[in-house]
Amino acid sequence: MLKLNRTMKFLAICVLTVVFMGCAATQKHESTGQYVDDSVITTRVKKAIFDESSLKMLQINVKTYQGVVQLSGFVDSAQSVSKAGEVARGVENVVSVKNDLLVK
Repeated sequence: MLKLNRTMKFLAICVLTVVFMGCAATQKHESTGQYVDDSVITTRVKKAIFDESSLKMLQINVKTYQGVVQLSGFVDSAQSVSKAGEVARGVENVVSVKNDLLVK
């Protein structure tokens, strides 16, 4: 009975350790809070681009990872590429912008 009790305690500790490690942030994964923050930044960048009359939102994809915004897609001119980058940089909490937009 004592051996069963120790085994159960050990298994419970192992399960709790694995669960808590799953919630921890690593260099390649975000914590839940970082994911929510990045989602807010992505939404704000999309809104800022949508509000800019010279840019077509449907052509521009926005992704955010740890505050770094990546713009991708196709735009009509080089001016649109630079304008989208400027608009994204102007959004609060954006660490940097990786502008991968291409002129079609």
